[in-house]
Amino acid sequence: MRASPIIPTVDFSAGGVQHGFLRLPYSRDDSAWGSVMIPITVVKNGEGPTALLTGGNHGDEYEGPIALFDLARSLKAEEVSGRIIIVPAMNYPAFLAGTRTSPIDRGNMNRSFPGAPDGTVTQKIADYFQRVLLPLADIVLDFHSGGKTLDFLPFCAAHILPDKVQEAKAFELVSAFGAPWSMKMLEIDAVGMYDTAAEEMGKIFITTELGGGGTATAKSAGIAKRGIRNVLKTAGILKGVTDASETTWLDMPDGNCFSFAEDGGLIEPLFDLGEAVRNGDVVARIYPVGRTGVQPLEVRAKMDGILAARHFPGLVKSGDCVSVLAGVISGITE
Repeated sequence: MRASPIIPTVDFSAGGVQHGFLRLPYSRDDSAWGSVMIPITVVKNGEGPTALLTGGNHGDEYEGPIALFDLARSLKAEEVSGRIIIVPAMNYPAFLAGTRTSPIDRGNMNRSFPGAPDGTVTQKIADYFQRVLLPLADIVLDFHSGGKTLDFLPFCAAHILPDKVQEAKAFELVSAFGAPWSMKMLEIDAVGMYDTAAEEMGKIFITTELGGGGTATAKSAGIAKRGIRNVLKTAGILKGVTDASETTWLDMPDGNCFSFAEDGGLIEPLFDLGEAVRNGDVVARIYPVGRTGVQPLEVRAKMDGILAARHFPGLVKSGDCVSVLAGVISGITE
């Protein structure tokens, strides 16, 4: 396979703090010899594991970029034992546009792995992570939130894995992150995901969902900023004591967690995030908007649980995710 066209302006083996770019040549109408310049920071000092920290996998999710731009400006080499690689906005074109997918090629970064060095811009970025950055890492934290179309309870998550040692290490870091909620997560569409690429390499992978609606709040950004430092301290990469906080564990056991709109219209939520829902409850109504006097479509829960995510904003299309339920794991509050 051909080499990646991406050229880093940092040296991943050098000590100290480096701020630079992953430069991807991209010829376009307004810049014949232009480039996509993806910001990156590398902090290395002494011996220890490597943490790869990423945000902006989807460009309309902001808690991760806030936490990682802040961490990149404030880290000092003497605080670190090992190496920290920070990419605040993986899909940089999407991040600049404020869209989930890239405005260049409509590429969804989190469905583009393993990528291709001779593919689209999004595929080239994914390929660089697949073949260069992920192999350097021991621990991977990829920040997500709901973007413009979902709103979540703030949680940190990892996946149930065949390798129980790898799984246990991931859930240890989820607990250390210290979000108000911690999730044992089920993915409904794992093909091409960054998560899957990292886990298949044996990396300890954790992720988040920290709100949504296409913005961040002081609370959600604070959870992200505190959580990443807790993870790095627990991993022995960053000096200091973790800022412990209570977390409640949730799980998503199967596809019954998810409800989808079978028609479009105006959505009326009947439960708020964190509220208890019983199997068969109407979690939302969808009103047809073409005329008055028409009965709304009722979306019913298929399990007992709490409302962990909901559609955002007020209009839905057929096929949109309306709600996500999660079960509370009794007795696992830390």
